[in-house]
Amino acid sequence: MKIEVRYFAALREQLGAAQSLELAQACSVGDLRDQLIASSSQHAQALSRAKALRCALNKNLCAETAVLSDGDELAFFPPVTGG
Repeated sequence: MKIEVRYFAALREQLGAAQSLELAQACSVGDLRDQLIASSSQHAQALSRAKALRCALNKNLCAETAVLSDGDELAFFPPVTGG
């Protein structure tokens, strides 16, 4: 299955705007985050479990328990605060 992963704010500066991934099977957002962390030192630093990150699946905020499907778009971004 193919999904598109997008990165925003500081994550975009570290990892680029987006990447397309081919996954052998369905997995949760959290599982994919762990796979990405294991994929490179850049991903490990940017997506570290020590960092609070938000996720959006197909442009809707989601929990890391959400399950990915073929053709999905997943976005990672830091929490945003207003002033």
